[in-house]
Amino acid sequence: METAPATPYAELTPDSLLNAIDAAGWRTNGSLLSLNSYENRVYQVGIEDQPPLVAKFYRPGRWSDAAILEEHAFVAELAGLDIPAVAPLADATGATLLHHGGFRFALFPRRGGHAPELDSATNLEWLGRLIGRIHAAGCVRSFRQRATIDVDSVGVPARAAVLESGFLPAELVPRYEEVSDAVLGGARRAFARTGRYRALRLHGDCHPGNILWTDAGPHFVDFDDAVMGPALQDLWMLLSGERADMAMQLAAVLDGYRQFADFDAGELHLLEALRALRIMHFAGWIARRWEDPAFPRAFPWFDSPRYWENHIQSLREQIPLIDEPPLELP
Repeated sequence: METAPATPYAELTPDSLLNAIDAAGWRTNGSLLSLNSYENRVYQVGIEDQPPLVAKFYRPGRWSDAAILEEHAFVAELAGLDIPAVAPLADATGATLLHHGGFRFALFPRRGGHAPELDSATNLEWLGRLIGRIHAAGCVRSFRQRATIDVDSVGVPARAAVLESGFLPAELVPRYEEVSDAVLGGARRAFARTGRYRALRLHGDCHPGNILWTDAGPHFVDFDDAVMGPALQDLWMLLSGERADMAMQLAAVLDGYRQFADFDAGELHLLEALRALRIMHFAGWIARRWEDPAFPRAFPWFDSPRYWENHIQSLREQIPLIDEPPLELP
């Protein structure tokens, strides 16, 4: 979609969002806490005589109603299989996507926790088991309304957004064009080396911030970026460090993953390509959202020459990594 106004949340005041939740059938108590989110607006909201809820107000124009409902259905499907994914609540009519005052929103039970400790092989294996279960469900059917992760859906629009934004200093434009072209070319080669893989319904943004850990173990939140794509997309962000470190981490993850889902080792050709595409996407995302007042406040360094020099260098460092042999599995 992407037809939203530059400042889509200007009319979302504390009173208007509390009124929206009241109109949906919950009784708010006036308590409101803004949570860390930029693409959408997310709040912890106090409810009379009940635990607080989390309210997500969707960015206007980003997703169609059908795409949001497809996400909701996927998460509800996972929760129905006792996979710890936090699904939206339904109102009295059974609706999970709610409308009020020109905004679309969903309500979720509050589930606390902290980021997982990824230096533990036990934790990595646990996460692997859960992601394997998510993917076993994800391969049952396909998304019809949501994107597929590939070079053309991620890298190409990110490059265009950067070049069209005006933030890139003029003297750095040729370097960025050269380096980003090389990254995209390398990513295409990586996808070609992988061959035909089985595209799954994925979390899509499975970084540690979207995995919350409690004494009962981990649970997954924020399926807003759920997409079709290779299984590795939900695994590679759990890996870090040198190649030997990542190989050990991956072995632990797959020890759990393979208990519930097959893993195509050919996808390992994509690891550094997916990382490079994410680096490009991040810069393009901020460039597209800069008119939203939340973005200059959160990323004040974005329009500095130093940021763009570092960004180009990060992409340049990815180019040889993309073409390296894949990690070896035990």
